[in-house]
Amino acid sequence: MSEQGVEVPRVLASGPSAFIPAKEMLKEVPDQDILIESFLSVGRVDHITLVMAMHPAYLSCFLRTQHALLEMDGPLPRHWRHYIVVMAAARHHCSYLVQQHSAGFLDAGGEESWLSGLKHAPTKLHSLQTLNKLLAHRPWLITQQHIQELVCPGAEPRWSLAELIHAVILMAHAHSLCSFGWGCGLNPEPDHIGGYTFQLPSPSHLPRSPHSPLSPAHEDGRQELGDGAMEVEVLMQRMVELQQQEEECTQEEMVTRFERERSESIPTTVVREAPPDLVLRLVEDPEFRYEDFAPRGEQSPPTMRAQDYSWEDHGFSLVNRLLPDMGQLLDEKFQVVSNMTYHRMAMHEGVDTHTLRKALWNYIHCLYGIRYDDYDYGSVNVLLERSLKVFVKTMACHPEQTTARVYHAFWRHFRHSEKVHANLIVMEARLQAALLYTLRAITHYMR
Repeated sequence: MSEQGVEVPRVLASGPSAFIPAKEMLKEVPDQDILIESFLSVGRVDHITLVMAMHPAYLSCFLRTQHALLEMDGPLPRHWRHYIVVMAAARHHCSYLVQQHSAGFLDAGGEESWLSGLKHAPTKLHSLQTLNKLLAHRPWLITQQHIQELVCPGAEPRWSLAELIHAVILMAHAHSLCSFGWGCGLNPEPDHIGGYTFQLPSPSHLPRSPHSPLSPAHEDGRQELGDGAMEVEVLMQRMVELQQQEEECTQEEMVTRFERERSESIPTTVVREAPPDLVLRLVEDPEFRYEDFAPRGEQSPPTMRAQDYSWEDHGFSLVNRLLPDMGQLLDEKFQVVSNMTYHRMAMHEGVDTHTLRKALWNYIHCLYGIRYDDYDYGSVNVLLERSLKVFVKTMACHPEQTTARVYHAFWRHFRHSEKVHANLIVMEARLQAALLYTLRAITHYMR
């Protein structure tokens, strides 16, 4: 065709992720059947699915939940569901999800003018904006007043509780998926803006994703390998010591350790290029971002004690009541990601990684102000080295600031599939934290 003067686009990226070499990813995908199933279901295998396929048990749950949210019978029309995901993804400047669900919105019969700005969407959708930005950046500020403004009889336009819970789960799902996308360095799909070019390749121009910088080269690979191997040995020793530890802490000491973790200063600020216009025009109040739950020297909001409001005892039943089966699907996903283990760590087999997985989950909830009375937060400091904390906090709280340097700096001797496993824990813990604050506000409204 090019001989006839027809411009033929050329794919820019060399794989689904800018952080994970495509050859290594294929080696670490244990089950091709789930990729075939995904292709037969939706007609393509997108980059999210390809990266998640490193963990087929989780991917299976994820695809079921996402299908139910977007396609199955429910209170919201299909094109509204995709538009709500677009609104939510724009908060984290995630052009990948904005483009993917803009296409889904149009395929479901949505009006193209809505994508040119929120003011063109129905007032009812626009009324979600306050809840959307709080869910994305500071969910602990959500109160029953925010719920009342949307669902009380005098609200105009009025949301039913079933509609609202559907919208909330869609937004929280999209926000957490932005964390995963940025945290894995997802490349644009070949048909996305930034995923192709009409320019001919030149020897001096290596393809790279606009999504993230190329990973830094290490001048001394052997030194890197040695340091990484030592990190693994130290971490394994710490895990064993924690499992054998019999020291009992007072409740006051447990609270002090929680506060210490919550208020620890972890730098995350990175200057990025401005997102494309297709994202910016869907964001209102762009300056509203995550702030540390407890900035030093400031009055912080009260901590949410997991014993007072938890997913297992409160959130699960409320979601199932308002959106049948969704509570079950979410719960299965939380359970799978929390319990998933391959009993290995880097080059070691037969390892019990429970304490490490729990430390990751509880650290993310700590960043969101949720405290477990029976958990010793001293374990977080012992098991999560600083470069891992930088990655986790960036991905959970400022995902659009995640870079290849941040990804490659932690767990340097671990498999990429193990890093993706960590990403899944961050994504689901963040999702649950945001849902808990909103579900608590809905519970208070319903009383």
